[in-house]
Amino acid sequence: MMKKNFNAIFSILIAGFLITLVSCDPGKKYQKQEEQEIQGYIDQNPGLNFELKPSGLYYSEVLAGTGIMPVTHDTVYVKYTGTFLDGTVFDSNILDNNTDSLVFPVNEGWVIAGFDEGLTYMRVGGKATFLVPSKLGFGAAGNYPYINGYEPLLFDVRLVRVKRGPGK
Repeated sequence: MMKKNFNAIFSILIAGFLITLVSCDPGKKYQKQEEQEIQGYIDQNPGLNFELKPSGLYYSEVLAGTGIMPVTHDTVYVKYTGTFLDGTVFDSNILDNNTDSLVFPVNEGWVIAGFDEGLTYMRVGGKATFLVPSKLGFGAAGNYPYINGYEPLLFDVRLVRVKRGPGK
C-alpha cells in the first residue's frame, strides 16, 4: 500500500513540475516585450500605414512599382537598408556608395523569411518598408553578435529588377 501511495504522489509531483515548467516559458516574456515594441513603433509612425499580413509581417508600400511582381524561384535585384526600430543601421547596400544590388532567388532560404515574403507584395520599381518580427527574422537565437534574439527589424527596400525563374 505504501509503495502505491509513493508512486501516486511521485506521479503527481512530476506532473506538477512539468506543468510548471511548460507554463513558465521564458520566451513568452520576450515575445510580449517584442509585441509591445512593435506596437509602440507603429503608433509613433502612423504615416507608414503598415498592413499586418497573416504571417505576422508588417508591410507598408512607400511607392507603387509598375513592373512585374516576383514569385518563388525568381531572382530579384534589391537595394535595401536594414535598421533596428531605434533607427540604428545594421546592414545596407545603399550607404557608403555601394552600388551593387543584393541578388538572390525568392523563397529559397537565402534571406530571412520576412524579407522574402515582403518582396512578393512588390512590383519592380516599387519601394516598401517591412517590419519583420523575430519569428520571421532571426528568432529567439538572433544572429550573434549583431542581432539579439526577439529583435524586430525594419527594412527599407527598393525592388530594382526581377529575372523570371525556371518555368516562366
